[in-house]
Amino acid sequence: MYWSRFLSLHALWVTVSSMMQHYPSVWGHYDVCKTQIYTEEGKVWDYMACQPEARDMIKYVKVTLDPPDITCGDPPETFCAMGNPYMCNNECDASTQELAHPPELMFDLEGRHPSTFWQSTTWKDYPKPLHVNITLSWNKTIELTDNIVITFESGRPDQMILEKSLDYGRTWQPYQYYATDCLDAFHMDPKSVRDLSQHTVLEIICTEEYSTGYMTNSKIIHFEIKDRFAFFAGPRLHNMASLYGQLDTTKKLRDFFTITDLRIRLLRPATGEIYVDEQHLARYFYAISDIRVYGRCKCNLHATGCKEENKRLLCECEHNTTGPDCGKCKKNYQGRPWSPGSYLPIPKGTANICIPSISSIGTNVCDNELLHCQNGGTCINNVRCQCPPAYTGILCEKLKCERDPGGCGQNSGQGSMAHRPLILLTALLAAAGLCTW
Repeated sequence: MYWSRFLSLHALWVTVSSMMQHYPSVWGHYDVCKTQIYTEEGKVWDYMACQPEARDMIKYVKVTLDPPDITCGDPPETFCAMGNPYMCNNECDASTQELAHPPELMFDLEGRHPSTFWQSTTWKDYPKPLHVNITLSWNKTIELTDNIVITFESGRPDQMILEKSLDYGRTWQPYQYYATDCLDAFHMDPKSVRDLSQHTVLEIICTEEYSTGYMTNSKIIHFEIKDRFAFFAGPRLHNMASLYGQLDTTKKLRDFFTITDLRIRLLRPATGEIYVDEQHLARYFYAISDIRVYGRCKCNLHATGCKEENKRLLCECEHNTTGPDCGKCKKNYQGRPWSPGSYLPIPKGTANICIPSISSIGTNVCDNELLHCQNGGTCINNVRCQCPPAYTGILCEKLKCERDPGGCGQNSGQGSMAHRPLILLTALLAAAGLCTW
């Protein structure tokens, strides 16, 4: 009877004490994700939502082109100069470094002269469409924090779709349509982000703002992340607390800014005219010199760090969570269902720590921190207590003489049966970390 009670009490005390170990003094604060700040009272810890810093995500991207042979230069071909579409003596040759335009030149350092860029084959098969899919993959869930920017060297395309995936490229959804004529190309009325509001921020629009023709000096296409943030955080993004509150409570909004892959679908090159000049098809092609994507690893507010390991980004999970996105509780910490961290209450948020499982208690019999071996016992590899000759039990909490028919005599130097509840209580208190030897 005593033995079964002891095990029950032991399980209860260990669970409670383990839970207390992992919770901060003020419920809801992030106890691991914190930073030191200076106040009038001096240097203090400030707890905050657990998320990695934003970074240039292009450093970690894998690019795939479809069709795979769409890059110019194999075989070599001539194309028209970008400043003068009728000067068609420029050459693309994949076998010569100075004349090659491979995909990696979309992501190299800018500022070089002349500029470097990827280039497609020309539209020599007109009227067959010149379609190219450029897929950017991270093998990791990313939360976008700034505008997506694409710089073209060939004039911005007449028709293009930017798409996103949330499941590593298995399914795709449109992010935004781009066209010189939205109604003709996609049967959509033209809009800009300025036409949206808090209530329509998730609307997929077609814009004509970035699709002017071949001769324009402007080369850049945007997908406006910050303008959408501004509907909640104000025009200068000073009220980020409001944005975080919306992201926390509106899953569709949070998912809108979350990706695993991006796909640029180039559907029609810049023509600058109503009709395609079939006598000079070498003037029509796609060329991209730069793509910028800024964001942070999605870690479900359970990590401040994100590392690259085996060419893959991984969250450095805290709060007893694990997985690429900290999306589940660690083994033996499944005392309640996993939940993402929360920005609320602003500004400190709620950690939603994974707590120990009661069923996991038997994993570590002792650890010299919480589960002390009593009466001079020694913890062996966390699996058993090596007890002194006079003691026995899981934690050396029992006197061996209690098993003898005569019990523990007064002269044995080992106490008496009357002390047994006290010994058990002391063992429990020690196991709970409230008493040490």
